[in-house]
Amino acid sequence: MKPFLFLDIDGPLNPYMALIGPVPEGYGIHLTRPEGWTATPFLPVLLHPGHGAELRNLSEAYDLVWATTWMDEANEWIGPHLGLPRLPYVAWREVFGGAQDGTYWKTRDIVAYAAGRPFAWVDDEVTDADRDWVERHHPADALLLWIDPRTGLTQKHFTALASWAEALTA
Repeated sequence: MKPFLFLDIDGPLNPYMALIGPVPEGYGIHLTRPEGWTATPFLPVLLHPGHGAELRNLSEAYDLVWATTWMDEANEWIGPHLGLPRLPYVAWREVFGGAQDGTYWKTRDIVAYAAGRPFAWVDDEVTDADRDWVERHHPADALLLWIDPRTGLTQKHFTALASWAEALTA
């Protein structure tokens, strides 16, 4: 059974902090309107079309899962721009909640979804507190990669993900 690759959107795939600075090379702006978005007529999202090919390549080693507040809407607003098939998603018990031990609100739901399977998780909010908690509460291997929300996923991240999955099967 393949490990999961949990994909956050805002930060890793959409380097949202680049909207206020230089946009990284290769990214295009896509106007989206996810349910509940009311701040402006559209939510601009930066996406790199090359990420779709990288993720499709990784899908040979991983089961891809959205781990984002976009939940199923990622399949409507993000996946098609990247050429991704419809992906399952983590249905959060509580969005933007907090854990008293300093872990990220997604951490426990990610571990529950993984149900003992190895996983990698890319997110701009993971910290050492999350890594420590996962190590103590998850019986399988896990790789938590912090992604800079100014640059998003880079080739070094895709290489690290491929190498980690390869090492699991070695």
